[in-house]
Amino acid sequence: MLKSYKTEINPTFEQKQTINRTIGVCRYVYNFYLAHNQEIYKTEKRFVSGMDFSKWINNEFILNNPDFHWIKEVSSKSVKQSIMNAERAFKNFFKGKSRFPKFKKKAKSDVKMYFVKTNAKTIIQCGRHRIKIPTLGWVRLKEKGYIPTNPKTHIIKSGAVSCKAGRYYVSVLVEEQEHQKPVLNDFGIGIDLGLKDFAVCSSGKVYKNDNKSSKIRKLEKKLRREQRSLSRKYESYKKLNKNMKGVATRQNIQKQKLKVQKLYQ
Repeated sequence: MLKSYKTEINPTFEQKQTINRTIGVCRYVYNFYLAHNQEIYKTEKRFVSGMDFSKWINNEFILNNPDFHWIKEVSSKSVKQSIMNAERAFKNFFKGKSRFPKFKKKAKSDVKMYFVKTNAKTIIQCGRHRIKIPTLGWVRLKEKGYIPTNPKTHIIKSGAVSCKAGRYYVSVLVEEQEHQKPVLNDFGIGIDLGLKDFAVCSSGKVYKNDNKSSKIRKLEKKLRREQRSLSRKYESYKKLNKNMKGVATRQNIQKQKLKVQKLYQ
């Protein structure tokens, strides 16, 4: 049985740089594959598979264009997986399951840094508070004990590192034994949601209100304030985008967008 786990990680500054660089290269190669296929189809009326493109970019393109050697400076597994994702997007379009593949944008993309088991003997190690990711080394987990750590009963097959609103996450696919389904009781329970108490069950158990609701209201209030600030910056940019001052305003917009995204998270 395969089961996926996703949790937040706390990488070091050097690890963040490696993650960001790898994601950037994967996004570039994904877009390069789309553009290359469009050009080949216009001139030769044929489709280039992901495997053929991977061989071409490594054995011909980079050799003839040394300025693009930085593509090989990141994890080759991540780059190849990004190409195969683009191929899958093309095939889904050909089958009528999705629209024509779109180019990935830096601010609006779900590109990830992938890693896999290289062979049957390789073990992706995971402890209670850290996980060993290829090309990154040991990375600390923020949620301790969530990912299974016993390599005899739980084998990590593959994984991916992603970034959203300045926070980093790891998701892993774990092969584990199928759990025995619990035997359910043949009786039900009534639950009454209220204001004084969060919930009162017919069994007599009472769940008290906590202070989470007040924290959420404070966050929502702060979010509205930051969104208004972002809106004002957009309006200012529309007036100044033809001047040199518009450059600084655009940078402030990006900083404000990150603030709003972090509050959403």
